[in-house]
Amino acid sequence: MAKTLIAYFSHAGQNYSHGGIKNLEVGNTEVVAKKLHAMVESDLFYIDTVQKYPDDHMKKIEIAKQEYEQNARPKLRARVENMDEYDTVILAFPNWWTTMPMALFTFLESYDFFGKTICPLITHGGSGFSNSLRDIAMLCPGSRLTEGLAIHGDHVAACDGELEKWVHKIGLK
Repeated sequence: MAKTLIAYFSHAGQNYSHGGIKNLEVGNTEVVAKKLHAMVESDLFYIDTVQKYPDDHMKKIEIAKQEYEQNARPKLRARVENMDEYDTVILAFPNWWTTMPMALFTFLESYDFFGKTICPLITHGGSGFSNSLRDIAMLCPGSRLTEGLAIHGDHVAACDGELEKWVHKIGLK
C-alpha cells in the first residue's frame, strides 16, 4: 500500500515578514506541513538539527550563510526508521541562501530515494525555489520530482486553497 511522508524543516523565532522582523511562535513551514498533514493521509516527520539555530533573525541568517558557504551537513536529532515504507515524500522547507537549509542536504543524503516520488514545497520571502529543485534532483538520482509549490511566508495562514489545488494536481488526493 502506498504511504506518504511529510518531512519538513521549519524555524520559529524572528522572521522577515511584511517588510520587517516579526516573531513567529510556529515557523511558516511547520504551519504549511501541518495543513498538508490534515489534507493528505500521511505521516509527519520534523527534520530537527542537533545544534539549534538562534531565534534572532540576523544571527540565524549568518549561520545559514556560513553553512551554505562551507557546504556543511548539520547533524540531525532523529532518523526516519522506516523510510523504505514510503513511496512518496512531501519535502517542505524554507528558502535559505538560494536553496534549502543545509539540514535538508543531510536529510536527503541519509536515505536512498531511488524510485520514490518527491513533492517539494518551499516557503520563502520572495525568492521562490531558487536552486533547491536542482539540488534535490542532484541529491536524489532516480527519484521522481513532482511540480513543486512555493508559498510566500506572509501567506501561509491563508494558503489552504492553494495547497488543495497542488495536492490534486500532483495526484495525492
